[in-house]
Amino acid sequence: MNVYIVEVAKRLAARGVEVDIFTRATSREMPPVVELAPGVLVRNVIAGPFEELDKDELPRHLCGLTSGVLRAEAAHDPGHYDLLHTHYWLSGQAGWTAKRRWGVPLVHSMHTMAKVKNAALANGDKPEPAERVLGEEQIVASADRLVANTGKEARELIDLYGADPARVTTVSPGVDLSMFRPESPLLARGLLPHRTGPARRRLRLPRDAYVLLFVGRIQPLKAPDVLLRAVARMLVHDPSLRSQLVVAIVGGPSGSGRCRPEGLQNLAAELGISDVMRFEPPAPQAELADWYRAADVTVVPSYSESFGLVAVESQACGTPVVASRVGGLCTAVADGESGVLISGHDPTDYAAVLHRVHAEQGLHARLARGAVRHAHRFGWDATVDNLLDVYSGAVYTGAVLPDENAVPAEVTA
Repeated sequence: MNVYIVEVAKRLAARGVEVDIFTRATSREMPPVVELAPGVLVRNVIAGPFEELDKDELPRHLCGLTSGVLRAEAAHDPGHYDLLHTHYWLSGQAGWTAKRRWGVPLVHSMHTMAKVKNAALANGDKPEPAERVLGEEQIVASADRLVANTGKEARELIDLYGADPARVTTVSPGVDLSMFRPESPLLARGLLPHRTGPARRRLRLPRDAYVLLFVGRIQPLKAPDVLLRAVARMLVHDPSLRSQLVVAIVGGPSGSGRCRPEGLQNLAAELGISDVMRFEPPAPQAELADWYRAADVTVVPSYSESFGLVAVESQACGTPVVASRVGGLCTAVADGESGVLISGHDPTDYAAVLHRVHAEQGLHARLARGAVRHAHRFGWDATVDNLLDVYSGAVYTGAVLPDENAVPAEVTA
């Protein structure tokens, strides 16, 4: 979501649309206003303690965030802002109040939805609270436009939340194709074997290794444990792979995963695969692109994904994806062309597919070619084109004031 907001904001500003991004300050050293790019200001609002908070603690600071947003607008002449675009349900709550005060249209992107997540919980994960469900229902009732990442998400908004189909528009997120690109055009065309270039040297990976990559938050929803269990099964089936296999986990604990920050390392030890593992902290985009280029396959075994940006970034670098057949991954990955989608989360199924991609002559090269082609459908410029159409439609038709009886009033307290 952070990548989405930053990339869209920069491109909107380049087209003459001034953008203010409101976010909660997490440090006393943060200045009140920072210029992210020409035409893009980040406003760090004081709302709660100056520290990173678990997402379950954030709702209690919504009043502070909302007040900060309203104060920033009050410092300008009336009509300073033409439109609000909120992201995730917490920001939507602040946006709902600002919309009423300013009389401007509200566009909202869910990114993830409580009802969808609760229907596909991983083992050990806790359901999203009723407070969030009610908050999302209120936003759906009050927003002038709802932006879905995929057609499937659009249907979920309509079927699960009763969204007005006329207010729902599908706009796929993008990927920075100048940053995420194949290491070599020859590799993208399948004319070089696996990964042979400088990315592996920079990351200290053997040239002849079979590298499996997981990128993302370490939490049950993202199911990195499925990859580890699949690797253990692969090594039982073919012990000779142990000398070639490298499994890289790039990311940090998040959500309920913070309760067991060493959980994956412990699981690797229990499975007897610690010797093939590399655990790396979250990486900046340039380094992340190197990880994609260095990998043979990126594995995305999530229980729920509104889109699956990791999958598209990987494919843009020429690396096929093996992913679960859920949510936006069905759009982000072209099954059989740019990667393989797997129904369910049985590690045995993942092990079989990952072994086949390694062993079957020509399969990896074909998927790598398809990965680059498929990823080029998702440039950020196309995303911004479509968002500008959404914004224009919302401004032209005017803001629709919400039904105050749509959900219990205490949600906005």
